[in-house]
Amino acid sequence: MSQKRNIFEEVGEQKASTPTPQGGMIDQGRGGARRGIRAWLMVLFAMVVVMVVVGGLTRLTDSGLSITEWRPVTGAIPPLSEADWQAEFDKYKQIDQWAIDNQWMELADFKEIYWWEWGHRQIGRVIGLVWALGFFGFLLARQIPTGWTGRLLFIGGLGGLQGAVGWWMVASGVTSGEGVTTVASYRLATHLGLAFLILGYIAWFIMLLSRPERDLMQARRQKEAKLWGLSTGLLHLAGVQILLGALVAGIDAGRSFTDWPLMMGQFFPPEAFSISPLWKNFFENPGLVQFIHRMVGYLLFAFAIVVFLRGRKSAHGATRAAFAAAFIALSAQVVLGIYTVVTAAPWNVAIVHQVFAILVFTLILRARFLSGYPIVTSIRGA
Repeated sequence: MSQKRNIFEEVGEQKASTPTPQGGMIDQGRGGARRGIRAWLMVLFAMVVVMVVVGGLTRLTDSGLSITEWRPVTGAIPPLSEADWQAEFDKYKQIDQWAIDNQWMELADFKEIYWWEWGHRQIGRVIGLVWALGFFGFLLARQIPTGWTGRLLFIGGLGGLQGAVGWWMVASGVTSGEGVTTVASYRLATHLGLAFLILGYIAWFIMLLSRPERDLMQARRQKEAKLWGLSTGLLHLAGVQILLGALVAGIDAGRSFTDWPLMMGQFFPPEAFSISPLWKNFFENPGLVQFIHRMVGYLLFAFAIVVFLRGRKSAHGATRAAFAAAFIALSAQVVLGIYTVVTAAPWNVAIVHQVFAILVFTLILRARFLSGYPIVTSIRGA
């Protein structure tokens, strides 16, 4: 039986015992430390970018073969005495790169290239440590949101695989008596491609964690399927172009033909199929490799125009802006690529070209994300 209300009681007044309605049921059990994990992933993303840049500089300084062994743990300690340095130098003298290209080197010269490769590997170790501390820290604190444990573990697995692929790449150049002075270009492309795959997953997870689960579920209903498909295709084509760029870098093809838009005065480079067997030309012939890189670059730019024009028709302002930013960055990358060719790819220009590739890839990925999870703006907000 209900109690009588006091005639002096305020209409809006509620008793302290009245339960407060609970909201956000979609996020119940899914919370966790989303902001903390997002910040941790942003640190990992920045470190992987640094790793890619240092790796590029290591290649441009011909330092990648200076450490001839793979010691994941003990290799973290550099030579500490002159005897240790001499022992490392003696190991380097046993490979073809020293015998063919670098017999002029003294110990001081060897130290310079050694520090580049050691620094590159050390950054990899630090990334692994940061991942492990973050993952197991959040796991033990039970702060990983529902459904995210496998995703975060997957990133760690890719990082471990990257270390193995890195040694697989280096091992292709640590030879004696075979006349090989560099790493295999296709292994270099695999190594760089996996780095971009790691960057892509980390960036995607950061974007997912930047918004509440309920917001993402509502945004999916506004997904622009056509734009999502076009941006996915653009992302994949950009990935192919990045792999081709690694092939170009692996054989220094960017310094072989320095005229543009022609190649030695003609559209198709001379002696494009001079290597036997035929298939090797697609990996080792500087003219053919650079030609393919150029043609795919033109195709990528043309396709980017189509995607950009379609992106302008999006009903969401943030999505339109994201596609515009991706197109501007890609256009700048095309110009930078041409400049890299005509200047014979000096190390400072080449590394900027590589950094821009990361920027373009990330911006395309962001545009794709916003086409799938658009930020809905009210008419007043717009």
